[in-house]
Amino acid sequence: MSAPAKDLVETPVLAVEGLSTAFRQQDGSLRTVVEDVSFTIGPRRTLAVVGESGSGKSVTALSIMRLLPGRKSRIGGSVRLNGEELTTLPMDAMRRIRGNDVAMIFQEPMTSLNPLLTIGYQIAEVLIRHRGMSFAAARAETVRLLEKVRIPEARSRFDEYPHRFSGGMRQRVMIAMALACRPKLLIADEPTTALDVTIQAQTLDLIKSLQDEEGMSVLFITHDMGVVAEVADETVVMYQGKTVEMGATADIFANPRHPYTRALLSAVPKLGSMKGTSAPSRFPLIDPATGRQRENQSPVPADSEMRPRAQPVLEVKNLTTRFPIRKGLFGGLRGRVHAVESVSFSVQPGETLSLVGESGCGKSTTGRSILRLVDPTAGSVTVDGKDIRAMKPAELRRARRGMQMIFQDPFASLDPRATVGSAIAEPMLTHGAASRSGVRQRVVELLHRVGLSAETAQRFPHEFSGGQRQRICIARALALEPKIIIADEAVSALDVSIKAQIVNLMLDLQQSLGIAYVFISHDMAVVERISHRVAVMYLGRIVEIGPRAAVFENPQHPYTRKLLAAVPAADPSRRTMRRASGTEADIPSAIRPVDYRVPELAFREVGEGHLVLQG
Repeated sequence: MSAPAKDLVETPVLAVEGLSTAFRQQDGSLRTVVEDVSFTIGPRRTLAVVGESGSGKSVTALSIMRLLPGRKSRIGGSVRLNGEELTTLPMDAMRRIRGNDVAMIFQEPMTSLNPLLTIGYQIAEVLIRHRGMSFAAARAETVRLLEKVRIPEARSRFDEYPHRFSGGMRQRVMIAMALACRPKLLIADEPTTALDVTIQAQTLDLIKSLQDEEGMSVLFITHDMGVVAEVADETVVMYQGKTVEMGATADIFANPRHPYTRALLSAVPKLGSMKGTSAPSRFPLIDPATGRQRENQSPVPADSEMRPRAQPVLEVKNLTTRFPIRKGLFGGLRGRVHAVESVSFSVQPGETLSLVGESGCGKSTTGRSILRLVDPTAGSVTVDGKDIRAMKPAELRRARRGMQMIFQDPFASLDPRATVGSAIAEPMLTHGAASRSGVRQRVVELLHRVGLSAETAQRFPHEFSGGQRQRICIARALALEPKIIIADEAVSALDVSIKAQIVNLMLDLQQSLGIAYVFISHDMAVVERISHRVAVMYLGRIVEIGPRAAVFENPQHPYTRKLLAAVPAADPSRRTMRRASGTEADIPSAIRPVDYRVPELAFREVGEGHLVLQG
């Protein structure tokens, strides 16, 4: 039974009063990015902070943890954890509190993990330092934590490095690390952004169960209103660094008072909204100042719908990518990770094929194999009639001008020492696509197309939020006007309004330039909006592929139905309903012994172009 509201106010786990954060500019002046933010979190309660990218959500969390650089930032107001003031604590005392009493899950798992250390060692180090465990005990506890966050083959993956994990699996490692010391307060900064819907459901269930077991409170930062509806008891809405609305989650969803809150709720993509249509469709854009739909939004013309062409821009046949597993540094082969197994599809000019599936199913490896960022084991990849696998390095570099990739982790794919303008200009200068005199104007045009200002070009990646960095990566991918773009979770880090803008931009570019997309995503509502065709992947294989309407409105494979059932709805009244998504099941491993024989794949056709894997 939850405590009365009066007690929660009197004895909060976290009390934030008048929090303001400013950053020092190059000219010495201070720019305020968070202004007069106040809220409290009671025991076993979850408070969600929502708002657009750049609204101050993550800076608020970093200010609470005192993780901002002291010389370049100034924090005002009060932050009390279990009654203890954090803003005046010596740093040694603050370091003891981090991990033990309060832990944080960061938005970008790859940049939060040390690439030189195994994932097992990094979690065990927390247990040794904060809980005084021996290495043997810490190793056993680490394996238990990895199993709890559904890492398959947890014991054998203890000694693997972060680059061997998908983005979603790296995020699960970060969650295990944050929960290692059973903190009283968990600050989760977009913890489910990189996760597919089924793992997202498992993660939310895990956090909720730990709340019940340990009395843990959660500060949940997110742009996903469906997640807010599922997990949050109270919600704080932030806009341009200020709190514009705050209250019980059910009340805010039922009766949003501020125009910006209404705009956020209106911009949430809804699964099933495309029923009865065959072509992709733009998102409605909402004005945050009024909460109303903007005028003069033309639909995607009917003639932009993909029509069959004589030759596809991309043709993949029996693509197979496996990674060897060796015992020790010089040991023999003891198995293989069957990341991609006999995948075949084609993409026409101006068409979008979406690859969907759980984290670790092989979506990203498929995209990287197409560009030969990972060398495939077998199969063929043909772009404009030319075999990519047969190309020599110089020829491959020239061919990549017409093929670009938007990576899942925007910070890891940007050089932290180069300005944003330099990052966008580099491919144009390298391939001779523009003169030095014309590059600057072209960079400004690209930044404007993705919703960023011209002065952005002079700043560095660390000065931007995760969503803003992803827009920079999209601008860079567009610089060479490629024929095909492989978008690996290109909009997963974006808030709902910017997500709508980017998807609309991609559709506009497709219509005007005939760009083809391989759209890799776990966001089923966005996939439904942008796709011509959809391929569902499971354990490295395509289990169902077909026209978007056929897959979404008539799913045939049990796994496809499971994915669709796990999509969260932006409705707090559904919180107590248990989705029939099979979230309790463990994820099978893609690791196979050396002598494993791959069974032959057989598909049955259930409709025109709609194929389902048998068996």
